[in-house]
Amino acid sequence: MIANQILLLLPVLSVLPSSAALPLTPGNIGNLFGTPDSDGKILQRSKRGWMWNQFFLLEEYTGNDHQYVGKLHSNMDKNDGNVKYVLTGDGAGTLFLIDEKSGDIHATKRLDREEKAMYTLHAKVLDRNTNAELEPDTEFNIKIHDINDNAPKFAKEIYFASVPEMSEVGTSVVTVTATDADDQTYGNSAKLVYSILQGQPYFSVDSENGTIKTALPGMDRELKENYQVVIQAKDMAGQMGGLSGTTTVSITLSDVNDSPPRFANHSFRVTAVESTDIGGAIGRIKADDPDVGRNAEMEYSIVGGHDIFNIITDQITQEGVIIIKKALDYESKRDYEFRVEVKNTYLDARFIHGLQFKDYATVKVTVEDVDEPPVFTRNPYIIEVHEDTAAGSFVGVVSARDPDADNKPVKYSIDRHTDLERLFNIDSVNGTITTMKALDREMSKWHNISVVATEINNPRQTTRVPVFIKVLDVNDNAPEFAMSYDTFVCENVKAGQLIQTISAVDTDEPLVGHKFVFSISATNPNFTIVDREDNTANILTRRGGFSRREMSMYFLPVVISDNDYPIQSSTSTLIVRVCACDSRGNMQSCNPEVLPFSDGLTTGALVAILLCVIILLMIVVLFAALRRQRKKEPLIISKEDVRDNVVSYNDEGGGEEDTQAFDIGTLRNPEVMDANKLRRDIIPEMLFPFRRTSPIKDNTDVRDFINGRLQENDSDPTAPPYDSLATYAYEGSGSLAESLSSLESAATEGDQDYDYLSNWGPQFKKLAEMYIGKSPDRET
Repeated sequence: MIANQILLLLPVLSVLPSSAALPLTPGNIGNLFGTPDSDGKILQRSKRGWMWNQFFLLEEYTGNDHQYVGKLHSNMDKNDGNVKYVLTGDGAGTLFLIDEKSGDIHATKRLDREEKAMYTLHAKVLDRNTNAELEPDTEFNIKIHDINDNAPKFAKEIYFASVPEMSEVGTSVVTVTATDADDQTYGNSAKLVYSILQGQPYFSVDSENGTIKTALPGMDRELKENYQVVIQAKDMAGQMGGLSGTTTVSITLSDVNDSPPRFANHSFRVTAVESTDIGGAIGRIKADDPDVGRNAEMEYSIVGGHDIFNIITDQITQEGVIIIKKALDYESKRDYEFRVEVKNTYLDARFIHGLQFKDYATVKVTVEDVDEPPVFTRNPYIIEVHEDTAAGSFVGVVSARDPDADNKPVKYSIDRHTDLERLFNIDSVNGTITTMKALDREMSKWHNISVVATEINNPRQTTRVPVFIKVLDVNDNAPEFAMSYDTFVCENVKAGQLIQTISAVDTDEPLVGHKFVFSISATNPNFTIVDREDNTANILTRRGGFSRREMSMYFLPVVISDNDYPIQSSTSTLIVRVCACDSRGNMQSCNPEVLPFSDGLTTGALVAILLCVIILLMIVVLFAALRRQRKKEPLIISKEDVRDNVVSYNDEGGGEEDTQAFDIGTLRNPEVMDANKLRRDIIPEMLFPFRRTSPIKDNTDVRDFINGRLQENDSDPTAPPYDSLATYAYEGSGSLAESLSSLESAATEGDQDYDYLSNWGPQFKKLAEMYIGKSPDRET
């Protein structure tokens, strides 16, 4: 059995090989590497296995060869080379190698405890020839002993901290700690001691825990605000040869309100122009406070207050801003003086003892003169004028003056944008307002105009003032009905019955209120009126038994008068209709057209008769329209008819009784044509004024006559658009040829000579042949 513990301290191992000569028998297993007693004998350990279970090795071995760790040896090893030692586990074969013949263990490289403090391996003994286990697999540990190879380190290279100024000695500021990677349980390698390298005598550090504290009383931020402190941590309990690390701590003294505000100059002079607006700033003053932030906030005030000035604090700049409370006037007062107080807003009770945290300064204000605009004596003006005031009448006066010492002259004008109707005028010199037109209160009760005052020497200096002109009422309007009344009286009404209550209105506004008086003619036999003394009146019937047959509507004139001066009155007409009512007086009908006739016809019969008449009228109108649209048939259909030439005249003729249808004498003698003669057999469609033409000479050919008439009508702008042949289609009376109709020609045909027809030209050739050919003389 092999000893199960090998001290890997090289000085110890050097003395152990002498014990290897002990015979490895079952009786002395475990004696190898035993601990000697006081007599120098090796102590025997109890039998627990064939090797020790723990080995020790120093870290950071600096030798060039492999570092010897220890030796394994079994009692089964007879040193004949038949035993083989095998090593497995952490780092076996890489970090740790074993000589399989001798059992020596070596480390192949430097080991660092901070990387790994202990390795666990397994060892066993085999028969080299048969690989049979001679010793069972046994676990053992190799523990790395620490050496001081790591310096202390702080978590930060620089720390930031603050402490109030004026703090007492020993006030804790901040704690900084360092760490050491060496073994805390082995020796003093990781035992740290803190010290201050820079920052004395203001601060100190606790050597054990690294707490920084104040070391000097009364440190004032206003004198020095920032401090740099260097702290060192050293291992080996601070002994010589120990490793160390440092860090920097930036310490700032925080502010406390330990300094009162102070004016650098206790007298200030401010200049202000008199035109400065109310609330405007005229200057600033400032006190100094070395504190910062909230501790430097100040508040300014005027001692005892002031009527003209006030001072407020600018919260951003901590300045006192002097403002105007009341308008300045250079002509009234030019210099002012007052005292200003400044104090801290927030106080620290620790420092108010023995110090007065306020200060005072004197402020002198000088007012400068400026050219001011005119000033009106009143603002605004309210003027009253009666509505019956004639154009050019006096309304009122406005007045303004130059407030400057020079008292420059002022002129007046009206802003015409406020007087578009040009009702008023103003005297530019004395400010007298007059009317340019008559005023009517009923049109407008108030007139609001603006009057402008301008310095004559400096037109840019202007002031305007509102002038409110109230138009006073004059009784110039008569009262009238308040509304349009729909009044009726029942046929069965009795005398004295109320039929209507009337009231009146008046656009005037008397001072004592309206009082109207109502009246009607006393001789009215039908109605009477009763004044109710409250600006209303009742209309009553004077009699009963009204009838719509006699009169369906009455016109009742009502006279309405007021009580103002001068008295105005008007007559309004009340229309009273007569209606049929039921027994309760409810109106049923007021139309006189539906009254029954005396012959007993009812309303239904009247409606039926009216419908029949309407239907008949519609039939007549329809028949007439159809007749107008019907196409006229020609008189002669056959071309061989002897009367076919009549068609060229586009007229039918009047028949046997027609004595004026055609007058051949008129064709030859136009001067005998009656100007107003119209056809009696038809109704002319249009009537045109007759224009008499120049008579044509006797015995003129008909063609020339027709062409002349045609030319005249073509050139006449008033002529109708149709051919003028219709004009001479009317034969008229006194014709030499009498009627052209053949209906009566049987008795007189032989007595007439138609030779003159051959002289009428080609147009009448057919006609001439018809009549001349039938002459008895020619037939024979």
